[in-house]
Amino acid sequence: MSWIEALILGIVQGLTEFLPVSSSGHLEIGQALLGTAGEENLTFAIIVHTATVLSTLVILWKEVSRLFTGTFTTLQWNESKDYVAKILVSMIPVFIVGMFFKDQVEAFFGNGLLLVGICLIITAALLALSEWLQKKRQNSGHEVTYKDAIIIGVAQACAVLPGLSRSGTTIATGLLCGVKKESVAQFSFLMVLIPILGEAFLDLLKLLQGELSSDLGIVPAIAGFIAAFVTGCFACRFMIEIVRRQRLVWFALYCAVVGSATIIATCC
Repeated sequence: MSWIEALILGIVQGLTEFLPVSSSGHLEIGQALLGTAGEENLTFAIIVHTATVLSTLVILWKEVSRLFTGTFTTLQWNESKDYVAKILVSMIPVFIVGMFFKDQVEAFFGNGLLLVGICLIITAALLALSEWLQKKRQNSGHEVTYKDAIIIGVAQACAVLPGLSRSGTTIATGLLCGVKKESVAQFSFLMVLIPILGEAFLDLLKLLQGELSSDLGIVPAIAGFIAAFVTGCFACRFMIEIVRRQRLVWFALYCAVVGSATIIATCC
């Protein structure tokens, strides 16, 4: 992988990680179009995912700082501890998948674009349905409950499939549960911080121990990281505003078009 290819794929990852269009699916499509393949793809995915997590910390730093302070500076149960507890509950399904089905999940990647196209269609349906129901509701919704957290967590676990947007699936699921649109995007972005950073740390240990080989050079790695981080900061802020304004239908249309084109191109 050249540094230019890494730069392009980093931009793709940064933009699509937060927009409800599937970053993993677009990475698969981008790698297929650029002709990049091999074990370096997994290492590159780890690097750019870490970059987008760091961009989340930058954009939501005020909220992250408030939660951290409220959780660790007092022994009393408070709103911050309650919110963090809900985030931890939401992580249970993806933890189970990561612990017991990691190899099966990784087998889905790099095996063609048909699954990506199908999952993009599913993402489009979820986004369209959630916006339709949100507009039909008379009330403005409620804050995230523990029940909502576990349901959204199950959605996140399902979104490990390439083409099924993590942000799109979790946000749409939250809206379908009746969560306030002002709250669901922030919860969706915060709930992924620990799982992705934890996975990146474990994979980094494997790289250092030689269990995971890679031919990815240092220049492509840096180019991809910077591109994903910068574009991720933009996309994170943009997506929060989009959810507030209820404009998910355009992303549903985009996913439907790209998904259909991917399926047609794969089958022809």
